[in-house]
Amino acid sequence: MGKGRESKPHIGIFGRRNNGKSSLINALARQEIAIVSDVPGTTTDPVRKSMEIPGIGPAILVDTAGIDDTGVLGQKRVGKSLAALQTVDLAVLVITGNVFEEPEKKLAEAFKKYDVPFVVFHNKSDVEPLNSELKNQIEKTSRAAAVLPFCALKPENLEDAIAALRHAMPETAYRSRSLLGDLLEYGNLVLLVTPIDNEAPEGRLILPQVQAIRDIIDNDCIAVVVKEKELDALMKTLQPTPSLVITDSQVFLRAGASVPEDIPLTSFSIVLARHKGDFENYLRGTPKISELKDGDRVLLLESCSHHVACDDIGRVKIPRWMSNFTGKKLHYDVVAGLGALPLPVKEYALVVQCGGCMITQKQLKNRLAGAIEAGVPVTNYGMAIAWMHGIYNRAVAPFTTLDQHAADYL
Repeated sequence: MGKGRESKPHIGIFGRRNNGKSSLINALARQEIAIVSDVPGTTTDPVRKSMEIPGIGPAILVDTAGIDDTGVLGQKRVGKSLAALQTVDLAVLVITGNVFEEPEKKLAEAFKKYDVPFVVFHNKSDVEPLNSELKNQIEKTSRAAAVLPFCALKPENLEDAIAALRHAMPETAYRSRSLLGDLLEYGNLVLLVTPIDNEAPEGRLILPQVQAIRDIIDNDCIAVVVKEKELDALMKTLQPTPSLVITDSQVFLRAGASVPEDIPLTSFSIVLARHKGDFENYLRGTPKISELKDGDRVLLLESCSHHVACDDIGRVKIPRWMSNFTGKKLHYDVVAGLGALPLPVKEYALVVQCGGCMITQKQLKNRLAGAIEAGVPVTNYGMAIAWMHGIYNRAVAPFTTLDQHAADYL
């Protein structure tokens, strides 16, 4: 299994109506995947299209509505276009007619605010060539990574455009560091505890489990997979002794009781929390679970949409465990995907983020940024479960000890 669809690098296409944003997407993809029309405002909500970019690999192109849209509905479309900035790793600003005025300058400022690198494509350059003075001005004042002439209908310099995207795309968006490489040595055995319950997908493992297996193999180590029911019997005979045990967070207590204390133990969700989440803020926020009070609201963020099982981890199990652990009457909101929050984030006493296996690191961190800025504690599914089950210190130790050793070395 490869990357999740949404975990691919995202490239947002921005600009005024009828500047040829959809035509640009078709040119980059070398096929008609976006609707093209002479009528301004054909694109309404952001539309996502997948394509392969040489040197980057699979990527998602996000076609947005025009930033000059008008009227009540138009302003809502503009708002959604700007909101897309929180999900993209690279932006393309499409201009025409050598026009780079207030709307374009505001976009450039927004790119800077969200730390999104961008390139500028001067479309329809066959009708009006790109002015060299404007090019120099944009590169100097707006710090665009590149400003290129382009013609989406006759893309003669398509390779140059793709090269510009490849050069401007942050390497961290498409080349991920190892999940476990700094914990492992050649030939280590890693034991993975993977329950097969109502939430397990039919006929396959969930993505974090697959990612862990692949990472273990890539690091020239040995992966052994077992269900929690067979864990006790396996631990009596397994040789060599595991260097690390990774469990599904839902069976932390079972795994903790079966795995000797001298063997490092953590969970798939905590591995992801350290790999792509805001781990330091998770470490600070998790203990705040014990400080929740009657009437507090807790926000649970699931970064993908999935079929809800009767004992769903985010909607059922974590709220049940948290209410029982705190003994407080708490209120819970669950948001799936990257949709809007039901309330302003400052209304929540705690935010609990899933592992985020189906989204990019940038999307996950932007999802949490508002809470962190508002001083709302944030944690992660696995870390919250470990805290409530009394196994937290052991579960984070493989990473906190390693990070402390690295800090001491530096």
